[in-house]
Amino acid sequence: MRLIGFAGWSGAGKTTLLTRLIPRLTARGLTVSTIKHAHHRFDVDQPGKDSYEHRAAGAFQVLVGSAHRWALMTELRGAPEPDLRFLLSRLSPVDLVLVEGFKRDLIPKIEVYRAANAKPWLHPDDPAVVALAADVPPPPGSGRALPWIRLDDVEGVAELVLRFAVGIETLSWPS
Repeated sequence: MRLIGFAGWSGAGKTTLLTRLIPRLTARGLTVSTIKHAHHRFDVDQPGKDSYEHRAAGAFQVLVGSAHRWALMTELRGAPEPDLRFLLSRLSPVDLVLVEGFKRDLIPKIEVYRAANAKPWLHPDDPAVVALAADVPPPPGSGRALPWIRLDDVEGVAELVLRFAVGIETLSWPS
């Protein structure tokens, strides 16, 4: 499995870019999975559904299966947040994993930047950023010279993904 991350401030367009990018990559015959980091509480279940009620009753894990999909929900119940390495170990093998968020992890990543956010660029302070997808070119003297592609050039971003994605087994993880 190969991996590449997408990092940027909230509102930069990471999710929109990935939803446009995934069909381009799968059309090339690649199997693609994603991991998304959430900074807030989230729920993939609905109150009143049996699986929700099982979790609310105190189940550590609830697995729901059907003819169309299955999902495993794990309640941390005060345990530490799982790191990216752990989450990757839970995925079935695919050709490519796209990671949205986890901007502090030292994985190769494409910075997604939107000028209207008025936030600083990440790449000058993040040596793991390998390329830029932005609605404006990076300012001169903003750090390393990195490949830059327009945010709306999805085919160009797909090329960057294929160029810079690395094998998961090559990554160094903190002990």
